[in-house]
Amino acid sequence: MAARATGDAGLPPAADEPSGTRQRVVRSIRDHGPSTAAELAGRLGLTQAAVRRHLDTLAAEGLVEPRERRSRGSRGRGRPAKAFALTDDGRDAFDQAYDELAVEALRWIERAAGGGERGAAAVLAFARARAAEQAERCRPYVERAAPGDRVAALAEALSAQGYAAASRGTDVRTGEQLCQHHCPVAHAAARYPQLCDAETEVFSELLGSHVQRLATIAHGDGVCTTFVPGTATGGTPGETTPDKTTATARIAGRNPA
Repeated sequence: MAARATGDAGLPPAADEPSGTRQRVVRSIRDHGPSTAAELAGRLGLTQAAVRRHLDTLAAEGLVEPRERRSRGSRGRGRPAKAFALTDDGRDAFDQAYDELAVEALRWIERAAGGGERGAAAVLAFARARAAEQAERCRPYVERAAPGDRVAALAEALSAQGYAAASRGTDVRTGEQLCQHHCPVAHAAARYPQLCDAETEVFSELLGSHVQRLATIAHGDGVCTTFVPGTATGGTPGETTPDKTTATARIAGRNPA
């Protein structure tokens, strides 16, 4: 079965204004993570009623799905707001062809190495080589940032590579979260978690700190979330190389919608 083209080819065509607006809604969810109708309306300059109509259409097409947002404080009266997240088909509309090619390439590497433990090791070696190249693209952003701004700088670097990343949390003494709202190889990472492991190692090396992956899109979460403790007291990036086993801690929880 032929794969859909990369880019926005899988999204509803923008030949008319409603379809063009729906593309904007999908991109906003991709770039900012699960969002309520009110949040989307504020970002896009639309009424909530108009946004809900587009969300209904996108949900009917299987591109978005509603999720109940967890309350971070006392809940007021009425039902909690629904946050809409991209489905697998919604993500596929952007990256399916590239992701399928990645899976095929990794499967070939695994088989060529003989499968089993050797195959897994070969895939990890490839993932680390790929992550090392990613690190070199991110390093200038991180190295020119002040110690307390390194997570935000890394998020900026990742966003420049299409990951729609952001830092969250203001108390850098306690820690921050690095959130990636988009992953171009989510399906490949679901099959080959070495991709996530190698990326986590890179984050740890760049930030000069142990980091912990809390959630990934590849495991069904809405956002890839990495916790970075105490960045304000960290040393120069690259000064300390944490133990790779520690740096690549497996998924510890799920990210709330």
